[in-house]
Amino acid sequence: MSAEDHSRTELMIALLAREVEGLGHVVAGALSPLAAAAALLAQALGPTRATLLGSRRFSPFGEGGRELFDCAAEGRIDALFLSGGQIDGEANINLLEIGERKRPTVRFPGSFGSAYLYFLVPKIVLFREEHSPRSLVRRVDVISAPGLSPENVYRRGGPKALVTGLARFSFAGRFRLESIHPGHDLAEVRSATGFDFDCPPALPQTPLPTPEELALIRGRIREEVAETYPVFAAGLASYPPDPAALTTRSAGR
Repeated sequence: MSAEDHSRTELMIALLAREVEGLGHVVAGALSPLAAAAALLAQALGPTRATLLGSRRFSPFGEGGRELFDCAAEGRIDALFLSGGQIDGEANINLLEIGERKRPTVRFPGSFGSAYLYFLVPKIVLFREEHSPRSLVRRVDVISAPGLSPENVYRRGGPKALVTGLARFSFAGRFRLESIHPGHDLAEVRSATGFDFDCPPALPQTPLPTPEELALIRGRIREEVAETYPVFAAGLASYPPDPAALTTRSAGR
């Protein structure tokens, strides 16, 4: 399969699902359609159980956040997808605002217990479709949840990976570039990233979605995620939409 046969959204869904492959209980937060689709894909492919906040069908929580926090404290969540308006090189995330505190230029929806969950859930998978110096910054304007903690602070969980529209990173106190998505290169990733990161001598290309993953995303996952994110689901159409579209695009090169 070539890079022509999938969209960037489908690639990110597949990559995020692989990050939680084999784990028991995976949670996708509210207003997170990419994470929701990834959690459902992981559930379709293995023993994973997906919880989507905001869903009636795929959430056992009748009282929202309180039950989620209790579940995390009791060790009954294995992985959580989390994003932020800003993410920096120490895996700090900003879900509050950008700019001066008294006169912010941008406001985000809010932290909703992200700092609490950041400490308790064993594997946090960060994601950001936009990969640019304004989203991946040297230092966040506000720390909603800290990526690192002092040695004397008890912490059961934390960030382990970051998936963006350009690349995949691992995190162990510092980000390390693990692969670059097809069609992009290291120079592009460096120029689009506001923080420093480690890089192996031989850098692999990100594996493309498998035919099985694509079939699930465009079929079962699209139908399931539509309950919570109908507009997003409508965009998960087969790519390219018809054979003529691929022929036209290839002929125009």
